Amino acid sequence: MVKKDKDQFRPGDIPAKPGVYVYRDRFGRVIYVGKARNLRKRMSQYFQPSRMKTADPKLRSLIKSIYSWEFYAVKNEDESLILESRLIKDYAPHYNVLMRDDKRYFLLKINLNEKFPRLTLARVHKDDNALYYGPFPKGTALKEAVDYLNRHFGLRVCKSFEPGEEDHKHCLASIIRDCSEPCVGRETEEGYMARIEEVKKVFEGNLKEIKEELSEKMTKSAMDQRYEQAAKWRDIIDVLDTAFGDKNRSFRFASIPAMTGEESVKDLQEALKLPEPPNLIEGFDISNIGGTLAVASLVCFENGGPARSRYRRYRIKTVDHSDDFAMMNEVIERCYGRRLKENRQMPDLIMVDGGKGQLSSAVDALIKTGVPPLPIIGLAKKHEEIFLPGRSEPIVLDHSRPALRLLQALRDEAHRFAISYHRQLRSQRLQESILDEMPGVGEERKKALLKAFGSLRELRKATPQEIADKVSGIGPKFAEKLHDFLKKRK
Repeated sequence: MVKKDKDQFRPGDIPAKPGVYVYRDRFGRVIYVGKARNLRKRMSQYFQPSRMKTADPKLRSLIKSIYSWEFYAVKNEDESLILESRLIKDYAPHYNVLMRDDKRYFLLKINLNEKFPRLTLARVHKDDNALYYGPFPKGTALKEAVDYLNRHFGLRVCKSFEPGEEDHKHCLASIIRDCSEPCVGRETEEGYMARIEEVKKVFEGNLKEIKEELSEKMTKSAMDQRYEQAAKWRDIIDVLDTAFGDKNRSFRFASIPAMTGEESVKDLQEALKLPEPPNLIEGFDISNIGGTLAVASLVCFENGGPARSRYRRYRIKTVDHSDDFAMMNEVIERCYGRRLKENRQMPDLIMVDGGKGQLSSAVDALIKTGVPPLPIIGLAKKHEEIFLPGRSEPIVLDHSRPALRLLQALRDEAHRFAISYHRQLRSQRLQESILDEMPGVGEERKKALLKAFGSLRELRKATPQEIADKVSGIGPKFAEKLHDFLKKRK
């Protein structure tokens, strides 16, 4: 739902439901993301005439900057909290940064840098090779859930980076037999990592076994009239189901969608004068730093909304310097050249993130691959100008039009998807650089190791014999040295 400006705001247009609201400035940039138990009541507060008189300077500045708004109703307050947090993280709106308080919702963290990783709580997502899940709005229930999962899977809770026998002597967890005790060899490193894999499966939505066990505990506690304990088990089920159940897991990856659906598609057809409605649109973006670890994203919107199963990501192969035009040319040629050979479906419209240069590069790639003529546009960020092939002047749409909202949502999603892949590769590169410190591992041997095992994480899991067997030129003695080196550098 979008209105041109705040003067057209009518409370009756807004549902009295929980959800998230998004404010944009006249350039279409997201400037504020907020949550509400009651969207109608909360959003109405911004547009009351008296608000400008009573608000502090920061809030008055926000209200003056609002050009258009949109909202997303959700099922409950938990989902609004999670969606709000995700959108703020993805778009870093100016006024959220300016007006934020110090409260951050908890994240679940598995620190893969430790020999025996722990499951802990964190408030800040760091680029530290750890796995993070969340955010979670219910802090108390989450702490209970973590406590239960640690006991259920026998994970260690001590704070030592690499615990040993001395830590074991003072460990209360071992006395009450909650921990699998890998520090003294009662659980092997491989066995412990298998436990971590089981925890990860829970976070990926495999909740059946956990929920059955918790339900039994809840029922027994209730029958024994221990109602407070029963309520605790109920809350743990609720927090796990809300975060990781099939119906709710999508909120961990939430982004601003195109909520106007058919209306947006029809308006875009009219704006671009297309012969058919662009029901299938594909958008591309490039992400790199000085040409290093360059990647491209392809996202797809079907009937006005994200079709995530069609998303693709690419490593740039032929360009080793900072040249977005050449990178765009490469990824368009690879994508549609392959699709043409395999006789697969083509989109109704292609959008590239950028102006004339990116558009021209994409068009050249389509011509070179022999793809039949496809509608293609470039969307330039600065003034949201839409460039078409063979046309010198861009199309500039009113910021209230559903067509522009659809293109903005597609562009923002392509940018988010490219950035997330780039960050993933940067983190992987930092880990792989550990091999550079191993005497006897040059560039060629490093490439051979990573090619054989796929990643440093998988290489760490390998036995010396597996390393020697899989990598040509590496004998048992060197494989043993490499295995010991990687164990010490965790």
